[in-house]
Amino acid sequence: MANETSPVWFITGCSTGFGLELARVVLTRGGRAVVTARDKSRLVDLVEGAGPRALALDLDVTRSDQIAAAVTAAEQQFGGIDVLVNNAGYGYQATIEEGEEAEIRAMFDANVFGLFALTRAVLPGMRARRKGHIISLSSQAGFIGFPGSGYYAATKHAVEGWSDALLAEVKPLGIKVSCVEPGPFRTDWAGRSLRQTPTNIADYEPTAGARLKATAAISGTQAGDPVRAAEAMIRLAETESPPRHLVLGAIAVNGVTAKLKERLAEIEAWRDVGVATDFPQE
Repeated sequence: MANETSPVWFITGCSTGFGLELARVVLTRGGRAVVTARDKSRLVDLVEGAGPRALALDLDVTRSDQIAAAVTAAEQQFGGIDVLVNNAGYGYQATIEEGEEAEIRAMFDANVFGLFALTRAVLPGMRARRKGHIISLSSQAGFIGFPGSGYYAATKHAVEGWSDALLAEVKPLGIKVSCVEPGPFRTDWAGRSLRQTPTNIADYEPTAGARLKATAAISGTQAGDPVRAAEAMIRLAETESPPRHLVLGAIAVNGVTAKLKERLAEIEAWRDVGVATDFPQE
């Protein structure tokens, strides 16, 4: 990456996990990046030595005032945003029946509505320049609803459907759209960042309850390497015609592939019933 000609990245959620590793690799390679976190003091070490190539900002994506201020500051310093990485977000696990309204809404505010709002704020600049790439961190849960993670899966399914529509709207304007869908990686998702409502209904213990326990147990030993994920995202951004989906990790690649094959087979099995609901052709 060359300092003056390299793309300007705007990355949310840079204090830990994928955001931290992606920002670190971009800056280490001499790139330019706006790195954000709810508390920018946690980004001091990340931007040390990067000089004017890095801009650290406070950003809680659920606050519209901070979104507007961050996008304005980024455009003033760098002249525009080339790659937006919607990474900020977290997981919440509970059975569907025992999910807590406040927890569900808080997660949707961060994972969905905050992501939507930030993208809306960045789009005018990308549209004016007729270029840009919007990369949103989804999950294998964007394809598969696991027991105990139904509300988290709902946030990621929302981002996936929204991204399909977004791509259809902005592709003619020179803007690219991708979702990155990781499986289990060694980030804080299953540790400090994860919120859970314990399963107290015995009927759900073999399904959701078991998964809640398993998720906590594997924290720190997942197969996925966040640094390799960061390198894959940089490769994605450097690709002239990037894929709409980038599934990361063998567990996710195999799981998503199996789920899509299963879904297609089910649709085909019921094709005649589905097609027969149209008005008869004259």
